[in-house]
Amino acid sequence: MYQEIVYDVRDPVAVITMNRPDALNAFTNRMLAEIRHALAAAEQDPAVVGIVLTGAGRGFCAGMDMNALNAMSAGGGAREDLSALEANPGDASLGDNFQVAFTYLLSVRKPVIAAINGACAGLGFVFALLADMRFVEKQARFTTAFSQRGLIAEHGASWLLPRLIGSGKALDILWSGRKFDGVEADRLGLAERLLETGEACQAAVDYIADIARVASPTSLKVMKAQVYRHLNMQLGESVRESNDWMAESLARDDFKEGVRSFLEKRPPAFKRLSSD
Repeated sequence: MYQEIVYDVRDPVAVITMNRPDALNAFTNRMLAEIRHALAAAEQDPAVVGIVLTGAGRGFCAGMDMNALNAMSAGGGAREDLSALEANPGDASLGDNFQVAFTYLLSVRKPVIAAINGACAGLGFVFALLADMRFVEKQARFTTAFSQRGLIAEHGASWLLPRLIGSGKALDILWSGRKFDGVEADRLGLAERLLETGEACQAAVDYIADIARVASPTSLKVMKAQVYRHLNMQLGESVRESNDWMAESLARDDFKEGVRSFLEKRPPAFKRLSSD
């Protein structure tokens, strides 16, 4: 089914690799549909605790394919039939904020880590922002490029980037469109891990495997929902929701298993998320 990505499940991790290396994995409409479909598959697979998104070859993702953008600007070109790839990943119950364009990534029920191994630009940069964490190799090269194409901050970049690094640094990156490497990304606060060349994907896989051994997948899901929903709430409202969700967690089998495994001095055996 997939022509422009590779989808590989290595329990407890699903690795989605954007696979147009000759084009630095620039997005096409097909690739975007395939990523969405693969995320939905990973979300529904009990063998998957977390998801890694990375790129083949020298790039993570260079943004939208310029040929596709040229056709879009000219208003021409036949649309490829991608109906077989229709999918709806993410938890719609989190609200409308997570159903706009690519914001569904924030509502995917499992951790999503971007393993950034090279060029990361334009919409590829936005996808990196929409991931829950970014594992970045030192030689990776970032740019927003929007201003240099006569565009603006797209698809949530103006909401996400200031929250990660502050408004002044965000405006510098957006206005100038300048290039910066993984080392500066780490200094700015864009990278949760800074890695040597070739290490980001495996480091992300290992991270998910480590948390899968000790953490409840249901807890991971709820914590992710808390973090993103509560960015849009007042303090009191967020605490009240957390209190309600905490009461639900105390009634779950995972809580009983967490306490029992601690007392018995053994690793916990939490249930994986079932498809729903």
